Amino acid sequence: MNGTAHMTIGAASGYIVANSFGTSPGITVALVAIGGVSGLMPDMDIDGKLSNKVTLSPKMIRAVAQIIGFLMMVYSYLEGAGSERWLGVGYGAGMIVLTGFITQRRMLMITGIGVTACGWQLNETWLWLLGVYIIIASWVSHRSYTHSILGVVYFGVIAHFLESSLMIEGVFEACVIGYISHLIADMKYLPFNKRGIKLFLPLSSKEF
Repeated sequence: MNGTAHMTIGAASGYIVANSFGTSPGITVALVAIGGVSGLMPDMDIDGKLSNKVTLSPKMIRAVAQIIGFLMMVYSYLEGAGSERWLGVGYGAGMIVLTGFITQRRMLMITGIGVTACGWQLNETWLWLLGVYIIIASWVSHRSYTHSILGVVYFGVIAHFLESSLMIEGVFEACVIGYISHLIADMKYLPFNKRGIKLFLPLSSKEF
């Protein structure tokens, strides 16, 4: 399944969560966006080899990294104070610039390092945990740990701290359901998937 489809399903998950909580239009838009991004997150482990027919293209990975860099700039400017604010803005701007010059795997790793540093600087647990997730994803093979129950649990921890930071009800559910929707859509039981996912890594390599 391609990235657009994963993002659409994730966004739909966010919309369902918003409806279940009866949120305002503004919060609904936020949850839809969060669900869409969460639906893409498992494919941060992309290896960039076209022969493997991975979900996200290098261009889309670069776009996601640039979006993360931009959001870091906005978040740092709005939530930071003094030197912390401008350091966060600098991290985000540097990330956007670097994405145009480095290879995909290295770009992901540098993106993760930048997000982790920004999270520490702003004292935002969810942000540095996300950075660690991106760093790990840049090293593991495609459809491995980010497509497992272990990946769901780790992303759920990120979602918990994100909801606590934003203080918006439904953020945790939109994140986790959006993420799980990706795993379900990649299972080999669906006719358009030649490969499945290894849900129980590292305990089992069986594909589902």
